[in-house]
Amino acid sequence: MGTPAARPTVATVCRIDFGSVRLLADDGREFEASVPAKLRGARKALGNAVVTGDRVALVWDHERALVERVEPRRNVFSRRAAGEREEEQVVTANLDQVVIVAALQRPDFSHGLVDRVLVQCERAGIPALLVLNKTDLDSRQETEALLTEYARAGVTGLATCAVSGRGVDAVRDACAARRTMFVGHSGVGKSTLLVGLMPDVVIAQGEVNDVTGKGRHTTSAAVLYRPAPDTELVDTPGVRAFALWGVEAGDLVEYYPELEPLAGGCRFSDCRHDREPGCALRAAVARGEVGERRFASYCKLRDELAEGFH
Repeated sequence: MGTPAARPTVATVCRIDFGSVRLLADDGREFEASVPAKLRGARKALGNAVVTGDRVALVWDHERALVERVEPRRNVFSRRAAGEREEEQVVTANLDQVVIVAALQRPDFSHGLVDRVLVQCERAGIPALLVLNKTDLDSRQETEALLTEYARAGVTGLATCAVSGRGVDAVRDACAARRTMFVGHSGVGKSTLLVGLMPDVVIAQGEVNDVTGKGRHTTSAAVLYRPAPDTELVDTPGVRAFALWGVEAGDLVEYYPELEPLAGGCRFSDCRHDREPGCALRAAVARGEVGERRFASYCKLRDELAEGFH
């Protein structure tokens, strides 16, 4: 990293590598740093102690950079960690927005994943953008209906075809001067979209399995890229399932912006919005003010949370 005067004293974590971290200096240089045991999490693993997106202060031991401390985080995007133990997994820190990439087909659009990520964004106070990709496969005129349904929920949506480049400029404009995390099922075209946004960066891309119709994983950890001095894009592993963190069944309605204002208008204060008479939520669905599939997704997720599934 050159002379001591040129060595950065602060940097941004761009990825985690087997107990060490890769860092981006403010001038764009990338380098490796060690994390001392005192900063590590349980079992001396990095865990949630240092994650992609963290801002860290550094000290130098000759040519080796050491993380001295992690600066306070302004937000985190989390999920429930895989496994039997109920543990938080912090995916990325200090985000300006989350882009949820979903395919119209191959694999089919998943309300379940999109709505789960939206709930987690609401809980974290992070704005979200829905990018509906592979719209070249739209033979049933579904694109507009899906984007309109989410627009009623207050979610901005963009239609793209990452392969042809349609809509990529709109996504680039939405990400300008922000730190944006991209999340989606494997095979939805997330990596292809990121290649379109950052043509000079090499990003591993996967394919959709012809037998299962599902994508193969191509990213093994959250990776932060800086294609412009004021713009950062975070790629995350393609997900098969997404488990919520920190959300209880009774609080779920608070994270559905189109439902939360209506919940207090039900005839019964303990209304489950199922079969009870005088339910304000079901009435709004009947009037077309709330998307029917979005409401069904809420009910399904609420029941899963009540039964202990996340």
